Amino acid sequence: MKTKILVALLVVIFSGACKKDKYNTKPQITFKKASTNTLRNNGTITFNMEVTDAEGDLQDTMWIQKNVPRCTASNFTAKYKMPDFTSVKNLKAQLDVCFAYGNNLGCPVISGPACARNDTATFRFWLKDKGGNVSDTAVSSTIVILR
Repeated sequence: MKTKILVALLVVIFSGACKKDKYNTKPQITFKKASTNTLRNNGTITFNMEVTDAEGDLQDTMWIQKNVPRCTASNFTAKYKMPDFTSVKNLKAQLDVCFAYGNNLGCPVISGPACARNDTATFRFWLKDKGGNVSDTAVSSTIVILR
């Protein structure tokens, strides 16, 4: 899949009250929610995550993987460049990633189910920062993509 990632929103939230030990050199990514659990043709989905990093240098790479156990032809793994932004120490940010199914509705397009049934998928997300540190993997809730 050679589409570019659309980072719909990257909001940096400065939190001076947080303790320094909450932030690690290795980026942390946590799945928060998906905008829908059922994706219909000509619809969009937005995945909301929280990211933290001690150095704030997340402007390297994000990987996204779609995993459909019952239809491996629908699976994909894609690598995307993170947008540039000003680094801050002890970065805490909300990261929204969207995809469109069907028409391009302002988000990168993902294909529909490749098998003769709906896709029951999970999406996995992980990051690499400029220092080469790779986060753990955040996994979405189950998403049904209708045929």
